[in-house]
This record gives sequence, C-alpha cells and structure tokens, in this order.
Amino acid sequence: MHPELIKLEETFKPSILTKIDESLCAHKAIELWMKRDDQLHPVISGNKWRKLKFILDHALYSGADTIISMGGVYSNHLHALAYVGKVLGLKTIAYVRGDAPAVLTPTLVDLKNWGMELRFISRTEYRQLRHYKGCLDLPGLKPQQYWLPEGGAQALALCGVTELVAEIDIAYDYLCVPCGTGATLAGLISATTDNISLLGFAALKNAGFLNTDVSSLLKQSKNNWQINLDYHFGGFASTTPELLNFISAFETKTTIQLEPVYTGKMMYALYDLISQGHFSAGQRIIAIHTGGLQGDRERSR
Repeated sequence: MHPELIKLEETFKPSILTKIDESLCAHKAIELWMKRDDQLHPVISGNKWRKLKFILDHALYSGADTIISMGGVYSNHLHALAYVGKVLGLKTIAYVRGDAPAVLTPTLVDLKNWGMELRFISRTEYRQLRHYKGCLDLPGLKPQQYWLPEGGAQALALCGVTELVAEIDIAYDYLCVPCGTGATLAGLISATTDNISLLGFAALKNAGFLNTDVSSLLKQSKNNWQINLDYHFGGFASTTPELLNFISAFETKTTIQLEPVYTGKMMYALYDLISQGHFSAGQRIIAIHTGGLQGDRERSR
C-alpha cells in the first residue's frame, strides 16, 4: 500500500457493529445489526473509502497526478474523491450531470473549495461516459490522467470492500447493502461464503440492469445474492413523507444518522420486510451503513 494512503488511513476510526434494539425485531425473533462504516471518517466515509482505497493505490503507483470522474450535484463519490485528492496532492476533475445550478449545492461548494475542477455536461453526454470502464478508456485522456467510472465502479473497488467483510466478527445469515452502481454489493459477494445471503436494495428506479452490472464485476458466478428493486421511493434521490418520517423516527430511537438516498431506503425496506415475515425466526441480519451523508445535507437545505 502506498505510504500516503497508510498515513491517511491511520487517522480513521473503527467501523463498529451496533445492534439495533427494536421491538419489531424482538417480536419476529430477528437480530438486526448495523456495520457502522459511516464512522470511518467524517468525509471519506463508508463504501466511498472502501472503493477508493485500492484504486488510489493503483493510481499513485501508476504515476497519475490527476483523477477524472463523474457524478451528480450531491455525489458522495465526488465529495470523497475531491477531499482525498486534496489530502494526497492529486488534481481532480469531475464531469457533473446537468446544467450548472445558479446556486451551488453544499456538496459542489466543498468540491470547489477542495480544488476539484467542475465540468457540467448534459444528461446525454453523462450517459455516454458510462461506457468507459477502464482507467485509460476515456477519450482524450492525457498522460498522468486516470479515469475513474461513476461511483468508483471498477474491479479494484472490490478489494477494499473485501476488507469490510473481514472485520465482521460475529456469525450472520444476511448481509444487506444499498445499491447505486452495485460495486459494493459485488465486493461483498466476492468476499462471503455461499451460506451467507446477500441482499442489495436499489436506490434508483428501473434498476434491473444492476444485476448485469454486478455480475460483470464478479470473477465467478454465485447464486447467493439478489437485488430488491421495490424501495426506490420514486427514483434516485426521490423521497416521500413516509420515508422521511421513518428516518426521523429511526434517528430519534438510535441516534444513528441516515440519509434518504441510500441507507435510509435500505433500513426502511428491512423494517418492512421483517414486518412481513420475509426473514426466518432466529436469523441475524447485518445492514451496512455506507456513509456518505450528502443526501442528508440536501434534505436539510
């Protein structure tokens, strides 16, 4: 591992396991735990760091001085990348979906303050960028520039997620995670044994394509996973009063902050599935808090 990454990671806090003491779980004889990856770091939290770690290691050892990526106006991925670029002395460039807003979101303000160059592009151009998967695939890439696909979804991202699984020191039946690009789920699948069930929750509408995307990241076919497509609440970054009320009540009970884009939707889904009897009595579920609270900042504006 590159010395600068070791130095950075030494400042991180542990990602602990927290039991969610909920009467619903007790009534159904289910144990629900949360892997608190949101506690790793105030900015580079959760799966953002997990996915970036080995990608950054490769970029640094490859001699890259600039990392180019893509995301939306409140992208957790870009937020983490801009910050870590500043810390490591790397230039960062972002292709941002949509027109430049008249007033920058708090996320975009941070990106600029951390030195990231913002290039706003149309949604059509943004979709075209999704075709470029490899670090050298982006047309017009200059020497020492490194291309990073949306959400850090490339094979090296799975290596960091594998470390997350190795930290879990209790037996469990289900491992659950929200899905944007599916890269984190792919990492979990590759790191777990076949007796563990993996359950992803799509954060966006019409996300059936994630099954193909996840499969393409796996080195071997496995059958112990599925992606639930039913809890997107209208689409990516969409919310409903029901979802927001759930998040508020959950935070009051547990003091654990959620956001309505990823982890909030997953936890709502898990509570709903537990109430419906989806899980068997005696099973232990671990839900991964993937950090990245930019969506919560936008909710509070």
